[in-house]
Amino acid sequence: MRMKRREFLTFLGSAAAAASIECPRAARAQPKIRRLGVLSQGSIRTHPTPMFRTFQQGLRDLGWVEGQNLVIEWRFSEGSAEPLPRLAAELVGVPVDLIVASPTQPALAAKAATSTIPIVFIQVADPVKSGIVANLARPGANVTGLSTIGSDLSGKRLELLKEALPGAERVAVLWNRPSEGAILVFRELELASKDVGVSLQDIGVSDPSELRDAVETAVRTRAAAIILIDDPVIASYRPQILPLADAAALPLFSIYSEYADGGGLMAYGASLPAIYWRGAIYVDRILRGAKPSDLPVEQPSIFELVINLRTAKALGLELAPTLLARANRVIE
Repeated sequence: MRMKRREFLTFLGSAAAAASIECPRAARAQPKIRRLGVLSQGSIRTHPTPMFRTFQQGLRDLGWVEGQNLVIEWRFSEGSAEPLPRLAAELVGVPVDLIVASPTQPALAAKAATSTIPIVFIQVADPVKSGIVANLARPGANVTGLSTIGSDLSGKRLELLKEALPGAERVAVLWNRPSEGAILVFRELELASKDVGVSLQDIGVSDPSELRDAVETAVRTRAAAIILIDDPVIASYRPQILPLADAAALPLFSIYSEYADGGGLMAYGASLPAIYWRGAIYVDRILRGAKPSDLPVEQPSIFELVINLRTAKALGLELAPTLLARANRVIE
């Protein structure tokens, strides 16, 4: 049956009206894309680190998928503090919906760059002493996050080192000099060393080119071991540090289990994968409407002791069975 002209025009009008109703509905169905800025003192050369892979997986598990409803703007300062204010300003200018900053100095730079964009810091040793938040329970303003309380573990780490190396009198401390968080931990190590009965040899570095000289200083001063003050910068130096310590036959102590997996003697500290996973949860809550000021700063609840028994044997060390029994994981 042929449609008359009047009927055809009526049909077109009805179709257009239906389309005008359906189009907004379809538009609303499109997921809103959120922009997340990540400010790190680490290096693009080692990205993504195992920690940031855990963070990204956490976001995916919570429904935030890159390319669908999430865009991540990455900024790396390559171990230097100098570019951080500029990089933080770049993220503010994008603009991003939220900034994740790790560790202490990126968090300080992000806080200085904005008082309105929410900030979640990850892996900050002492956010109160660093001036990032006024209070752990009530961080206030636009900043919250996850602390590693690294300084509080200093005494325990030295006790474990002394238990593994009873004859140790001097320990070299390798740390990232530009890091304010590392400075706090170094001071805590100095206090704890007096109780444990060891002296500290400062072999801090400001650049990876200084690592070889730092390890040679540890050898020259007869240090019994190297203890790392860990942050993402030191983590990015792992490919250089491990072979240098191995060549010098110096036991290496870290908070990162990756160091023990790679040949370090021992790792003890908060579970960093758990911390970065919780960081993803904080990001999710804020993107869904929570205020940073209402989210208390989290402190770690999971701690791990990892011992590399292969390394101990290669160094001629015989570790006490009681020490091995306390390990969460022994690499044999």
